[in-house]
This record gives sequence, C-alpha cells and structure tokens, in this order.
Amino acid sequence: MTTPSTDLKATLKKLEARVHDLEVTARETGQNLDSTIHTLRAEVERLRTAPANGVMTRWERVQLARAPGRPTAHDYTERLVTDFTELHGDRNFADDHALIGGPGRWQGRPVMLLMQQKGRDTKSRVRRRFGMSNPEGYRKAMRLMDLADKFGLPVVCLIDTPGAYPGIEAEERGQAWAIAESIQRMVRLKVPAVCAVIGEGGSGGALAIGVGNRVLIQENAWYSVISPESCAAILWRDSAQAPKAAEALKLTAPDLLELGIVEEVIPEPVGGAHLDLDAAAAALGEVVSRHLDELSLLNEQELKAQRAARFRALGAFTES
Repeated sequence: MTTPSTDLKATLKKLEARVHDLEVTARETGQNLDSTIHTLRAEVERLRTAPANGVMTRWERVQLARAPGRPTAHDYTERLVTDFTELHGDRNFADDHALIGGPGRWQGRPVMLLMQQKGRDTKSRVRRRFGMSNPEGYRKAMRLMDLADKFGLPVVCLIDTPGAYPGIEAEERGQAWAIAESIQRMVRLKVPAVCAVIGEGGSGGALAIGVGNRVLIQENAWYSVISPESCAAILWRDSAQAPKAAEALKLTAPDLLELGIVEEVIPEPVGGAHLDLDAAAAALGEVVSRHLDELSLLNEQELKAQRAARFRALGAFTES
C-alpha cells in the first residue's frame, strides 16, 4: 500500500473526525445518520487506497463526478451569487425545472445565469429529472439569452447533466430542434459567455448551453458526446463495459485540456468537490471571474468571431 501525500493525510484526518462526530451525534440524539456515515466511510476507504501520485482512471473520475453530495449549481450560486432572480417558462409550453436561470450578481458582477440543476435529494431529483431538460428548458435558455443581449449582461452557464431528457414527450415537442436552435442562438450572443462543467457534461444536453467564448471544467467533471454506459451498450452491447468506454472516450478534464476542448481545468479539493464545498466554490468563482474580466475587453464583433472560430477549430486532426 502506498503512503498518502500530506494533503491526502489532512483530508483523511478531517473525514475520519467527521465520521466520529456523526457517530457520537447519532448515539446521543438517536438520529438515523447511517446513510451519511456510510457515504463518508466509503470515501475514507477510497482515499486510503488512492495512488500516492494522485493518478486516477477515467472511470474513477466519472464516479467522482457522480459522488453523493457533489455540489449542484444551486450550491455554488448560494455562495457566489447575490440578487439572483429566477425567471420561469419558455413563453410557449411550460417551465422546465431542470434548467433554471435569471439575472444575478456573480461575485458582484451583473450576469445572466443559466444552470442545469440535478436536485439534492430524491424528491427534487425526480422533479428536476436529474438535470435532463425537455425542449422548453432550452427554449427558456434562448429567451434568457435574448434578455442578456438586450441588457448587456455576460452569460455564465453551469453545466451538469447526463444529457437531454430522452422521453417520447420530449421528442414530440421537438427536442433535437430545440437543442440545435439553442446552439445557434448562443453562437450569435453579443455578450461574453463563460461555461463551466461542474459535474456531468453529457451530449447535446450539455452543448446546448455550452457554446461559450471560454469553456471550463472542474477537475473531476466529465464532458463527452455520450456517457460511458451508453457508449458501452452500443459498442459491446454491455453497459458493464463502461470503464473501458471511458478510457476510449477521453472524457476527463486533463484529456479535454490536452485536446483543446476546454480552456482551463478548475482545481478541486483533495478527494473531490463534495468534501469541501466552500473551497470548491471559491476556486470556481475565481476562475470564472478571471475569464469574464478578460472577455470584457472584447467588443461585440470580436466576441462573435472568437466564439465561432473556437468551435470551428474543434476536432481538427492531422494524418501521418
């Protein structure tokens, strides 16, 4: 067994102390804290067996992006955003609870927020369909982009979705068309757009609000045209081959930075963002604000040209 680094030892000590405190609380108050204690114990065990050099497989990073308690968009905005006003509905069919947005102040700066929200517990996750939007979600996003242009508000997108909702009712209401229109509308934004993948970035569901001048990703998030499970089901007819698919997809933050898909990887606390939400939020806030500062120096024409050129350059390759 390898010896943990100093940072890893400190994180382990903090987690073990938290487990001990919860066990004492459960005994003294009679509260049922088994679920929380079990999750923390599993994380302690994972960190104890983690490689000393911090190298993780792509599948392990996918698992961290889905870890119980991983911060949601709401968790970050509660710490980074003030004066947020949620705007509802697409003015056509309904209000989509998986994609929320509205004006607010990102660390004091007026912005238009677009956020994919998975929910924090079973009830809210079902209500928000685990962050998977129907067409009206993307049409709401376009409505908010129109308002951002009208009032000169930079757009900040927090991406966290396994993909667009795959139900038949979504297809009946034009799911693919709504995603395509949202991508087209975002390309034409007159204001700066910064997108950050904070968990899962699955397929067109993520790309629909991911056409930014800058695309960022947290250290343990993933971003891909398809989830590892779906890819494995197609290629090998066995979703259990997901770890193998994750390696082939090169969907983790270091891969995406190397391939030029993202501009920057946002560091997370040792063990993942779910272990220190405040530190994770501080890192996210600093990086997004820095990119907004840089983009504020560009005019409307330069922003459009840079955004279009950025996405046209993706996927370039050379033959030997």
